[in-house]
Amino acid sequence: MRVEYLKKNLDELEVLKDINVEIDEGEVVCVIGPSGSGKSTFLRCLNGLEEITSGTVIVNGKDITDKKVNINKVRENVGMVFQHFNLFPHKTVIENIMMAPVLLKKMNKEQARQKAMELLNRVGLSEKADVYSAMLSGGQKQRLLLLFQKNMVLN
Repeated sequence: MRVEYLKKNLDELEVLKDINVEIDEGEVVCVIGPSGSGKSTFLRCLNGLEEITSGTVIVNGKDITDKKVNINKVRENVGMVFQHFNLFPHKTVIENIMMAPVLLKKMNKEQARQKAMELLNRVGLSEKADVYSAMLSGGQKQRLLLLFQKNMVLN
């Protein structure tokens, strides 16, 4: 991923000012700063969720600022976990995990269920597979977040 001269303005406020960064595949990068410094805005720009004022963002060789680029195709290979990560409350833990692979037609329901159980076992939550998210502790929700954050659910 390469970011060149990224700027983001919200009306008169310049939130992001000429950000330049290159992140290699497999590299781990932390974005650290005080509240209100533009961290979340920066991450949303990298995913095309926030319209960029100027500059370029290249993801897997595609300039996501190019209107001809299919942003949804690019997003299939980009993971992002939001600050306020929520599971669908009307679905069980396993249904939440199975949703993306089944909807994206990467797996049938049986394959997705088997993979989901493997992942839940990996984070010590297999006994919570058929529980609704409201019944989980904060720590349990955080462990589920790891499944999504590491993009393990779609692999």
